[in-house]
Amino acid sequence: MLKLFVASVVLSASLLAGEISVAVAANLSDVIEVFKTEFAKTNPNTKVNTVLGASGKFTTQIKSGAPFDLFLSADMGFPENLYAEKIAVTKPVVYASGALAMVSTRGLDLSKGIAIVADPKVEKVAIANPKTAPYGTASIEAFKNANVFEKVEPKLVQGDSISQALQFAITAADVGFVNASAFYSDKMKEYKKGVQWVGVDPKLYTPIAQGIVLLKQAENNAEAKAFYDFVLSAKAKSIFKSYGYLVNE
Repeated sequence: MLKLFVASVVLSASLLAGEISVAVAANLSDVIEVFKTEFAKTNPNTKVNTVLGASGKFTTQIKSGAPFDLFLSADMGFPENLYAEKIAVTKPVVYASGALAMVSTRGLDLSKGIAIVADPKVEKVAIANPKTAPYGTASIEAFKNANVFEKVEPKLVQGDSISQALQFAITAADVGFVNASAFYSDKMKEYKKGVQWVGVDPKLYTPIAQGIVLLKQAENNAEAKAFYDFVLSAKAKSIFKSYGYLVNE
């Protein structure tokens, strides 16, 4: 009888527990781990599985049937496309806006601003692939608006995602253009603002508004909806701000 009771309790607990799958733009690699920890405090029976990558690639995968419940994109264009094709069931909402940063471990004088990429001494410039990563698109836009694109184009080294671009920027390239939020994480605090990295003039690129959508397979999934609501909550906004993102109060 006791064994039957224990088995019943275990079964009941397993029915209450669930898993959700979230496609997450690579620039959120640090933030999303904080979110999972905070979300678990009020939703201990929900396991949040996250996959990091480029927003454009996720869009292609989702259209091909990748089993994601939520999509946190690095821009609004990709989720808007999914919504237009009725693959997303919620209209895209901006959860935060990202900023572009310039980083170098080569001792360059970053106070010169984006014009430094035209210097003959700068041979490799890392960015994320502009076809799949919005921060890469913003980088190209900034180069063109600063009238340095023709000089920098032959020097470009592209990462598949913003995370790979950051890796290239701090190892193989002379300078790189990545998400400013990366430098607010504990593992990147050795890179000092004004020394190894600086923000790119926001007048040079369109604000990087990042959007979230609930996907079709999660239309009636209460746990997925709970995580969606958390990402848009006041608590989440405070976390975004602590990582250098801009949010609407």
